Amino acid sequence: MDAAYKKVNGNHGPVAETEEPVTGRKRRGSMYLEEETDNKTEVISCIFSLNEEVGALAKALRLFEDKGINLTHIESRPSRMNQDQFEFFISVDSTCSQALDEVIDGLRTQISGHVHELSRNKEKDTVPWFPNDIQDLDRFANQILSYGSELEADHPGFTDPVYRARRKEFADIAYNYRHGQIIPRVEYTEAERMTWGKVFKELKTLYPTHACREHNRVFPLLEKYCGYRPDNIPQLEDVSRFLQSCTGFRLRPVAGLLSSRDFLAGLAFRVFHSTQYIRHSSKPTYTPEPDICHELLGHVPLFADSSFAQFSQEIGLASLGAPDEYIEKLATVYWFTVEFGLCKQGSEIKAYGAGLLSSFGELQYCLTDQPKLQPFDPDKTSLQKYPITEYQPVYFVAESFEDAKEKVRRFAATIPRPFTVRYNPYTQSIEVLDSTQQLRNLADSINSEMGKLCEALRKTGVKAREI
Repeated sequence: MDAAYKKVNGNHGPVAETEEPVTGRKRRGSMYLEEETDNKTEVISCIFSLNEEVGALAKALRLFEDKGINLTHIESRPSRMNQDQFEFFISVDSTCSQALDEVIDGLRTQISGHVHELSRNKEKDTVPWFPNDIQDLDRFANQILSYGSELEADHPGFTDPVYRARRKEFADIAYNYRHGQIIPRVEYTEAERMTWGKVFKELKTLYPTHACREHNRVFPLLEKYCGYRPDNIPQLEDVSRFLQSCTGFRLRPVAGLLSSRDFLAGLAFRVFHSTQYIRHSSKPTYTPEPDICHELLGHVPLFADSSFAQFSQEIGLASLGAPDEYIEKLATVYWFTVEFGLCKQGSEIKAYGAGLLSSFGELQYCLTDQPKLQPFDPDKTSLQKYPITEYQPVYFVAESFEDAKEKVRRFAATIPRPFTVRYNPYTQSIEVLDSTQQLRNLADSINSEMGKLCEALRKTGVKAREI
């Protein structure tokens, strides 16, 4: 659940939540070390790789010595990207930043391998930390911006001690969860099931005429296999297993709103951070933040579609290591697609955004002649401003998920970062494509897949132009 979303049912519209400054909270600094950002002495860190050969490390360290740089921390481990290399994580005092620039240039020109500079203060030419392995999501999944078990004064459940205690139960589940664990099952109360049932029944009457065909194709499967019923709130673990069997997407419980950067990073691994609590029973058609109705009725059906799943992952991959201003742009693209997107299907326009598919009022409104419809173009969409207290005056219409995916890829190519990333589904990790060896590995993988495609074409008699 991302910070760009505070929602939207009944007559209330979305509320934007800005991403907090990175230096404003404690975060882990890298895949190697937990780095506190409120230390009195700031540090600069970098990772470089070396071939496994005699004297390689001594040669690299000599570059630091020649510039008079004192290393405050150094760690090593075998490279995950190249079995013939070791990776070294080093930290130096920030006063050495200018000399470190010269050392990094030397590392890039005098050794074989790759160099990444890490920074938590967004200095020029540095790359913000991002998760490399799916387990790295544990590092920020609890760093929520608001809500969780603490409610703001205007929340419908603020004065309800029973509801507040219940929210703490859900928050505790999320806080204690770690990747790989089974998501704890929740015994929902009768009042919670009644709230779910009201939202479920109202929305289901609109889906056949307003939702995209992908949503309507999956929804009966969720009813059959995941317990989607008016009198039952599905369990996240059951839904997550269903999604994994369809597209490899999975759910992860979260206590509240994540920053846009953290939330989008989860999508890169096909992980959707999902709330487990439900809105207050006094206002079943309204919630000031995403709840399980929004997640399971709005988001989940589309994550079971292969084209949409890949489109969502493309946005996540584009966010890794991106500068803050591009995170804001990607979050806006996400807002007008995954949350509030429309798409063409034949001669009609249908809704596929979760914010629409979980809001009875806006799902009706978005397909009237009241809002303005524009073609989806990430360059323009990423700059579009949107109101925070009313329905959207502008929606963007995608030609198809495939077309939207290609446009997001082209947009991602304009993001200034000194590398390209690729998700490896076998290791559930991010591969940074910035070295010759990494490019060779990718080429080998592509050649293997192309070989299988050509073989399948021969055996089926299908011509390439037909697909």
